[in-house]
Amino acid sequence: MSYFHRVSSQTRTRFWINNVTREQARLALENGATGCTQNPSFTYKMLVHPEEGEYAKDLYRKILREEPDDSEALVKLQRELVGEVAKQFLPLYEQSGGQLGYVSIQGDPFDESYDNIMEKARYNREAGPNIMIKIPATDHGIEAIEQCVREGIPLNCTEVFALQQVIDVMDAYERGAKGMKNPPVVYISHIAGIFDQYLAAQAREQGIDISSDALWYAGKIVAQKVRAYMDDRNTPIKLINGGARGLQHFTEWVGGDVSNTINWSGTADKLIEQDPPVVRRFDAPVPPAILDELVNKLPDFEKAYFTGRLKPEEYEPFGPVELFCSSFRRDWKGALDIAAELRKSL
Repeated sequence: MSYFHRVSSQTRTRFWINNVTREQARLALENGATGCTQNPSFTYKMLVHPEEGEYAKDLYRKILREEPDDSEALVKLQRELVGEVAKQFLPLYEQSGGQLGYVSIQGDPFDESYDNIMEKARYNREAGPNIMIKIPATDHGIEAIEQCVREGIPLNCTEVFALQQVIDVMDAYERGAKGMKNPPVVYISHIAGIFDQYLAAQAREQGIDISSDALWYAGKIVAQKVRAYMDDRNTPIKLINGGARGLQHFTEWVGGDVSNTINWSGTADKLIEQDPPVVRRFDAPVPPAILDELVNKLPDFEKAYFTGRLKPEEYEPFGPVELFCSSFRRDWKGALDIAAELRKSL
């Protein structure tokens, strides 16, 4: 059994794969992946990928011939590419009775208004029964989350860095699911890796004297509190750990009731190669001095860790959310630039 198979058999922790090619999806499934997250950077990465690039560009050209608007063409290309990956996960979805095998897709990162989120959610949902709609846990996103639950749409609620976002998502889920016998499967994606990256950069740029140990623990400490709060609420919502920036963003979560989504290259393949022992680390207590240092020296950690520190309208401009979304917008624009180049040859 590979490392991920052993993790799944010995703990509640599950392996998800992020932004995969078709071949990486196949390898991930062989090694025990139970779900897949694709984000708005995915399409650009496929267009410039050494193995998938021509396939993706051929699809793009076909769409561009029929669609005059580049933004709409990109939305259609993303659905086509993600839909092909979803087909690979479909047998797992069917075997599990609709509990596993989801593949998530997110809309245009430049337009996250309620109306556009809902329009793209309904459109992308048509790509397959195991398509899960990815919605940011921002002001307009939380409103859309409630409506999507009401419509029975499976969700991955993403861009979550703060405990207050988790609470607002759970409240929206409960309002949307009220009176439903079989509400849709819903996940919350807490992006611990990006949070760690953001805080480390902030400390470095502002000259904050804080230990490397404290920075290493930051995302995990918030994740532990998120998981404990979800357990206290006895919510049916499931938890994803995202934004991995190192192997520790998988191994430190082992033992928790968490699905860890990681990239294939540099993370999943390395863990398979290293084949480390399965050690339950998620619930290990954190030294109080570490928590004190984070709370007292990093205001954005304090905002993420405690309730009531952020309002819904403050989620989108929250520093780690902006950092996370900046890569999506950069790559979405990159894919639009490729559309403009491809049109010249049509």
